[in-house]
Amino acid sequence: MIRKLFAVAVVAAFGSLAVAAEIKSGPQAGEKVPGPFHPLNVNGESAGEKACLFCKHGDGPVAMVFARTPECEGTQKLIKALEKATADNSKAEMGSFVVFLSDSDKTEKSLKKMADEAKLKNVVLAVDNPAGPEKYKVAKEADLTVVLYTGRVVKVNKSFEKGKISDKDIDAIVKDVTTILPAKWVGPRERHSPRACGRS
Repeated sequence: MIRKLFAVAVVAAFGSLAVAAEIKSGPQAGEKVPGPFHPLNVNGESAGEKACLFCKHGDGPVAMVFARTPECEGTQKLIKALEKATADNSKAEMGSFVVFLSDSDKTEKSLKKMADEAKLKNVVLAVDNPAGPEKYKVAKEADLTVVLYTGRVVKVNKSFEKGKISDKDIDAIVKDVTTILPAKWVGPRERHSPRACGRS
């Protein structure tokens, strides 16, 4: 009996560690995206300006990523994969943006170089403060927070520690893009300007 109780206790302890190891970062599946914020856009139509990418994409399908390490190979692979996925789903007016959370003076220059070398036309890179927009609750331990949403409601949330995202994870994220696409494209979606959204 004592041995059984000990075994149960050990299993429970390891189970608690497993749960504790999971990162909860950013708005979760089923939640509404918190709203406007204005990061510095590095490329795209608002390059060099603090513009609201949430506002730009309105109710359409969006891949939103919060990242911390521009030089991470996994992060770069994810951006390239989202660039292709966004282009492939242009008829659904899918939007994608990656916001790097950093206060380094070198980040903007590094991202400009990345955007040029990767020839990004569909994914906008941006910079915000290390904590990220307050209402989004981006976890400090999350090097990547991937949020897929449509109608401003989150469908998929996946978070990764530094260096932990794999090619398999990236393939899964691209596959998950289907969860935010409309069953049939019927016409232009509603758009909202940054002014209409307000500031936060």
